[in-house]
Amino acid sequence: MSESAWSNPAYPVKAALEAPSKVARWRVIGNPILAIPHVVVLYVLQIVANLLALVAWFVVLFTAQMPPGIGTFIAAIHRYQWRVASYALFLREPYPAFSIPNGYPDPGGDPAWLQIDPPVKFSRLAVFFRVILVIPLALEGFILGIALDVVMFIAFFAVLITGRWPVGLRKFVVDVLFWWVRVNAWYQLLADPYPPFSIG
Repeated sequence: MSESAWSNPAYPVKAALEAPSKVARWRVIGNPILAIPHVVVLYVLQIVANLLALVAWFVVLFTAQMPPGIGTFIAAIHRYQWRVASYALFLREPYPAFSIPNGYPDPGGDPAWLQIDPPVKFSRLAVFFRVILVIPLALEGFILGIALDVVMFIAFFAVLITGRWPVGLRKFVVDVLFWWVRVNAWYQLLADPYPPFSIG
């Protein structure tokens, strides 16, 4: 039976995961290995996304709007990244497709869902100082990353032995991933409001 987890619906970057907490034991080792081809593809796509975000940064500074083609493509990369991350961390069993589902709305068809409500107009001042505004979030991300490593270490053995994610551990991992998706999307100009520090 699938279990739904949803990110904060008040923020314009919304993520969800529809997957059972029961996972085949072999997946704690198998999923990260099977995800390697996706990780290689994502490495290249993230370089492209960073370059496009830099171009968009200059455009937004002058127009206060994201170029439509750039925004939808960056959103697609983030959606693909979310699908791969949820698989690599053995939160779900279906293998993600080698496709980049373009656009702000999620087309469906995958347990990991990402929907973005793009801003009509950006705050140019907030965009200009984005590289500075991200510093507190980066510090929080560093702390969350350490906590996530510890939780994943425990979860590895818990799922390997029982074949099921402990509820609290799964919720923490998914909530941190929601935070990570939200912050990365904001930093690459897919959202304008400052992301909340709370996870989930």
